[in-house]
Amino acid sequence: MRANASSRGYTLIELLVVVTVLGIAATMVVPAFSQTNTLRLQGAVRMIVADITQAQSDSVALQSPQGLKFFADGNNSRYILGPITAGEIDTSPGIGFTRKIGGDEFAGAQLKSLNLSDGAVYFDELGGPVTTAGGHTPAGTQSLLIRTDSQGYRVTIEAFTGRVTVQELVLDEGSGT
Repeated sequence: MRANASSRGYTLIELLVVVTVLGIAATMVVPAFSQTNTLRLQGAVRMIVADITQAQSDSVALQSPQGLKFFADGNNSRYILGPITAGEIDTSPGIGFTRKIGGDEFAGAQLKSLNLSDGAVYFDELGGPVTTAGGHTPAGTQSLLIRTDSQGYRVTIEAFTGRVTVQELVLDEGSGT
């Protein structure tokens, strides 16, 4: 009995070409997956910078003090943002809000070091950083550290101007800074 030409299988050459193409595709995709934690951490940093800038802009636009209070609670790291009412940040529904940066969404980002007055950044009616909620004493340069196990960024709020800068940090494995 003779085999019919339509029931032929794949040749060794065809299989090798397919395996080679899949191997090349895999070498391009795998490095992209390793960058996701970096992008998630950068997302947390960008969100914090945007919220600091928003608080400063709102203080000028609304002519009322604004603030952000940070909580460095490991995987539950978070901050609240809103206007200053009666000497504290107003978190009433529809006015202020809380953002969580710890956990999986931001690659396990955590607030590790807060060099802030009272763990917070406050802006007066002119958008200048001040030491207390609703106060008028100018704050010095302030900073906070956002990091994962292997990467970190320092966000700095300059004295008087409130200019926000970000610096990527080179971390030692297992170090707290």
